[in-house]
Amino acid sequence: MKRISILTGLCCLMMAVSGTGCTTETLVSQPPAGTEEQEPEPEPEPEPEPEPEPEPEPEPEPPKTLTEEEKLKIQSYFSEVLSGAQTAFGEGIPLENYDTAATAKDVWEAWKQANMQLAEDKLPGLAPLANKQTGKWTLPQELEPNAVMNYYWGTKGSKPEGGWPLFLYLHGSGNRDTEWSNGHIYASRFNDAPCVYFIPKIPNTGQWYRWYQKSKQYAWEKLLRLAFVSGDVDPDKVYFFGISEGGYGSQRLASFYADYLAGAGPMAGGEPLRNAPPENCANIAFSLRTGANDASYGRSVLTGYAKKWFDKLEAAKPGYYKHYIEQVAGKGHDLKYDFDKTTPWLAQHRRNPYPKYLYWEDFAMDGIRRKGFYNISVQERQSTNERWCYEMTIEGNAINITLQKATYTVLSSTSGVEHEIEKSFSPATSGRFTVYLCDELVDLGQEVVLTVNGKEAFRGIPEADLKHMVNSCATFFDPQRVYPAAVEVDLSAL
Repeated sequence: MKRISILTGLCCLMMAVSGTGCTTETLVSQPPAGTEEQEPEPEPEPEPEPEPEPEPEPEPEPPKTLTEEEKLKIQSYFSEVLSGAQTAFGEGIPLENYDTAATAKDVWEAWKQANMQLAEDKLPGLAPLANKQTGKWTLPQELEPNAVMNYYWGTKGSKPEGGWPLFLYLHGSGNRDTEWSNGHIYASRFNDAPCVYFIPKIPNTGQWYRWYQKSKQYAWEKLLRLAFVSGDVDPDKVYFFGISEGGYGSQRLASFYADYLAGAGPMAGGEPLRNAPPENCANIAFSLRTGANDASYGRSVLTGYAKKWFDKLEAAKPGYYKHYIEQVAGKGHDLKYDFDKTTPWLAQHRRNPYPKYLYWEDFAMDGIRRKGFYNISVQERQSTNERWCYEMTIEGNAINITLQKATYTVLSSTSGVEHEIEKSFSPATSGRFTVYLCDELVDLGQEVVLTVNGKEAFRGIPEADLKHMVNSCATFFDPQRVYPAAVEVDLSAL
């Protein structure tokens, strides 16, 4: 390489002059001091890009509530019902995104407003029973001619936090003025405070001296309706009881209106059991006390048969048929009614408005049938002159209902009065009814299976809907039974 040789020569010449040696390595291999080659610096790793900030979760929408327009529409429907309309509320609004409890309160408030605006005789304001405050209701002429029901309405003790327990007392069939006055005296003595008493005077005598007749049914349903919308009465502490004719009446009413009652306590009565099916008294406290020597109309004997029947029912369904039935030794019709026994015992019990077991013998009382019972509402019966028995059991989310026709056989009677009976059953094959549901009965968020007479009638998650709340409120007029969901059953389609 010429360039290196020339440089080498020059270098050597200079070295020779200076006295130092010269090599090729000196010229080529040695870098200047302080300039040693170094490994190149590694490229810095790029900074990782920052993770994007997660988008904030959208705020959940607050539960929906009814609009004022919807509330007014419901109230208008209720006003039509109170005026006698029979049509169902058909405008469905699914309640999936609604506050169900708040919606039920709105429906009940609409019912209250419709009642307040109804032109009718109301209950007077509450005052102590000792004041002998009275009121009066004119009963519909088509149900009973010229019937005006006078009544005492008053309280005993101090109002409990949950509202007043309500006692309906029915008097005997003597002179109606005396019987009514005595009713006030007895009610004042009973050891059952705190409570409010409704003590009616029979409007007419003779053939109208019966507490179960359709005109009186109108009065009892009005009493319940107005007591509930007042907000003063505890809807789970309602009791019907009475003496003599009032004992007969309250025994019938116990079976007919059991779904409203915490208890019933007929005294010195004793109805044939066809008139007051004991099976309907599951879930209430039932007291029946009659003198052992009270032989007229078979009162004591029929009380004994009632005890046998209730004992049998309680043995078959422990805990459901609470009863206190006694043929009081040495007493006749002058039982004196044991002031310290019936109502204090009844007052210990509360209604369960959501039973997991019920039995309903759907019977006519003075030609009138109930529209429903507890959470069952009837739209169509297989026939209207038969007794149809619904038995419902709920276990978890499985609902089992049997619907059968009851046929009575009389085993013994005296002077045309039935004493001992037996029943036989055959399954219904048609009819339509609604089973109302709420969270107290089943878990509405899970699958529900409904079986009727051994056939599956429904499987799925029941849809909550406003129309169920409105229709159940119109049917039962009960603040505890504004149901959000329902299953409709058509037996002939199963």
